[in-house]
Amino acid sequence: MSKTALKKIRYNLRRVIFDSDTAIGKTYDILLIVIIAVSVLVVLLESVSSIGASYGKLLKSIEWGFTFIFTIDYFARIWAVEIRKRYLFSFFGIVDLLGVIPTYLSFVFPSTRYLVTIRFLRVLRIFRVLKLVAYMEEARILSKALYNSWRKIVVFLFTVFALVVVLGALMYVIESPNAGFTSVPRSIYWAVVTLTTVGYGDISPITPLGQSLAALIMVLGYSIIAVPTGIVTVGLSKVSGKKMFVCPNCLKEGHDRDALYCKYCGNKL
Repeated sequence: MSKTALKKIRYNLRRVIFDSDTAIGKTYDILLIVIIAVSVLVVLLESVSSIGASYGKLLKSIEWGFTFIFTIDYFARIWAVEIRKRYLFSFFGIVDLLGVIPTYLSFVFPSTRYLVTIRFLRVLRIFRVLKLVAYMEEARILSKALYNSWRKIVVFLFTVFALVVVLGALMYVIESPNAGFTSVPRSIYWAVVTLTTVGYGDISPITPLGQSLAALIMVLGYSIIAVPTGIVTVGLSKVSGKKMFVCPNCLKEGHDRDALYCKYCGNKL
């Protein structure tokens, strides 16, 4: 086969797989999304003991069939795309890979096949397929706000980590092993559960001083929960003020609200 013919095949395949503007491309994406949803449903049904006992072999065979389809799709994307590195390390490129690996790992670790539910993230492509630009823009604003706030969030998490270590060690000193505080790590676990207001109840203080400290940690937990919310809210308020209009063709952002054409690809907005 000549290089020209091979190049044409790659071009046509790329239009089918990546270009949702064409009828066949849109049909391919929608069909793939349906298959993804069904494959995840198969895995969920297999995890139900009564269904797995009766139809386990059939469901596993179906799952292997879906995995074969997704494997072909993944390598077809690698072969068809122009800049392979950009696809391989993109969000959807990583999700596509993680969507097929668990099934093959199940040869060694049988329970890993349930991790194929990761492939459900591929359904997010429906926003691009259906041209839901408004939703895509809101998603980009949210991701931008989270990215701009990640340093503050990291500082906050380190502060909380230091806090639970100190409080856990303090509770270990106050309470006895009979109350369940048998070690500092277990006491730190209790501090995390209490500070996050989860409260499993598997460990609880029995002394008045320990109960007072527990009450203080619970109240402190409510105030701490509000901190990351405030950080992200500030980030959202800053990002929302910027012009983030997204081109439905190339998906590049940064256009003015009154722009008529994309400044990157020239597509009509």
